Amino acid sequence: MAPAALIIYLVWALLAFGLRSLVQWRRTGDAGFRGAGLAPGSVQWWARIAFIAALLIGAAGPIADLAGLRPLGPLDGSIVRGAGLVLALLGVAATLAAQMSMGASWRIGVDENERTALVTTGAFALARNPIFTAMMLTAAGLAAMVPNVVSISGAVLTVAAIEAQVRAVEEPYLRRVHGEDYHRYAAAVGRFLPGVGRHRPA
Repeated sequence: MAPAALIIYLVWALLAFGLRSLVQWRRTGDAGFRGAGLAPGSVQWWARIAFIAALLIGAAGPIADLAGLRPLGPLDGSIVRGAGLVLALLGVAATLAAQMSMGASWRIGVDENERTALVTTGAFALARNPIFTAMMLTAAGLAAMVPNVVSISGAVLTVAAIEAQVRAVEEPYLRRVHGEDYHRYAAAVGRFLPGVGRHRPA
């Protein structure tokens, strides 16, 4: 299943980053990438490095399988791989749907001096970070399709990078920019899943 996993990964990366950036640029004249001048050693800098590493490792997992790296025994089965295929495909579709829910406010990274609209509709009515939820789902699915140590490491690093970005960068930024509106939203809507990780009302 490694060829299928690699194809899904490449299509996901092309659509989620390349096509979405092109759509954003054509709509607004801005490709949506932020954080080009991050201070080395800052939390956002480390989260960005970890996420890039996770992306590279995610691609390396299927390649390692094709090169002969054996899967981990307990996970090496058709049920796990089939479930992974379903999860990966759902993750790709959910990533694109969640990105579209952001409309013109879609960004990769945070610019501390920028103010965008607080999006609370569409996929964002279900979870505060549905794009990241979908990305973690995709990473888990791909790891299950090719359950070797490289793929699983990539999935774990993806989750760690997203947690750091959300908790230490994006949520503090949204609290500063949107104040009480974000507090009310965060108290009503879960962080990654419906009802899970809601903030306590102030």
